[in-house]
Amino acid sequence: MDKKIVTINVTWEENYGAWCEILPGCVAVDKTLSGVKKGMISAIEFHLESMRKDGDDIPKEFQGEYEYVFRLNVKAFMERYKGILTHAGLERLIGINKRQLQHYASGLHKPLPVQRKKIERALHDFGKELQEVAF
Repeated sequence: MDKKIVTINVTWEENYGAWCEILPGCVAVDKTLSGVKKGMISAIEFHLESMRKDGDDIPKEFQGEYEYVFRLNVKAFMERYKGILTHAGLERLIGINKRQLQHYASGLHKPLPVQRKKIERALHDFGKELQEVAF
C-alpha cells in the first residue's frame, strides 16, 4: 500500500498544523495532535471529492489504495512531549546540548538533516528499550 506523507508542525498560535506536499493548499489546524490528524484526513478526502465533482484530474499519488504517515517536525515533537521529556533529559538521551534543543523547540533554528536523523535514531532506540521493560 502506498504511503502519503503528512507533515505536522506547530503554528504561531501553538496549534498543530498539517499539510501534504503533493496536495498544495490542503491543510488542517487543531489544538490537539489527534485532532489535526483527523482534520487532515477529512481535508484530503474533501479536496479529492471536490476535484472529482469539478472534473479535475486526481493526482496519480491518490489513485489506488494508500495510507497516511504523519511526521512531526522536531518543533512539533518537542511541543507534544513538553513536560514529559525535558530538554535536560533529551540532552542525555540524544547527545545534543540543551541550548540547541531549546532553539529547535522554539523554532529559532531547524535541525540539519544529520541532526534530525540523530534525534530520530536516539528516540527509536529509547522506544525499543522501553518495549523491553518487564516488571
